[in-house]
Amino acid sequence: MTSPALLRLLQLCSPALPIGAFAYSQGLEHAVTAGWVRDEETAADWILGMLGHSLRAIEVPLLARLHAAWIADDQPAIRRWNDFLFASRATRELQAEDQRIGNALARLLVTLDVERAQAFTAEPRATHLTLFALAAATWGIDVRDASQGFLFSWCENQVGAAARAVPLGQSAAQRILSHATVNIPAVVDAGLALDDGEIGAAAPAHAIGSALHETQYSRIFRS
Repeated sequence: MTSPALLRLLQLCSPALPIGAFAYSQGLEHAVTAGWVRDEETAADWILGMLGHSLRAIEVPLLARLHAAWIADDQPAIRRWNDFLFASRATRELQAEDQRIGNALARLLVTLDVERAQAFTAEPRATHLTLFALAAATWGIDVRDASQGFLFSWCENQVGAAARAVPLGQSAAQRILSHATVNIPAVVDAGLALDDGEIGAAAPAHAIGSALHETQYSRIFRS
């Protein structure tokens, strides 16, 4: 990867990116409340399980297709894969999360002169991944590198949520993140090899945790 593309990828994956991802746990908070996640081992099982199952079979192949569609400026394909991803979100709060983060990233990209993001600044079915793919395609970031960066950013956010909710110590959080970084290249390779008909995954505990989180009495995170 060239230095400009590497630096852009670091910018795109930075926790300092003002899109509000830190406010969401994606069902992990309820998993902690229910006792499904209670320590370093169970937090690692939850995060690495989601990484190797759902993100491998949904986010990675869809990032590849969205990246290619943005490069080709294939608007029907962009909309089709964006809507497919939005529909794959199993609960109302997961869809709301994707929309809010997607809209926020679109607004940010417009300020960074990525004009094609304008159409998604108020799109009710925007997804984070669609705008991430646009930025990667615009800034010359290779799809494999973009996929690894996206997965690392997701894992970092989940580890941060676990550190606050379980709670975990800083060393435990970094051990989980280290395990994730070892797994990410193989997850990307597997996800990029999927055909269209193989895209999709079911994670019942994740969906149940998110659905119950919507009405949870006390919570830190928005999902």
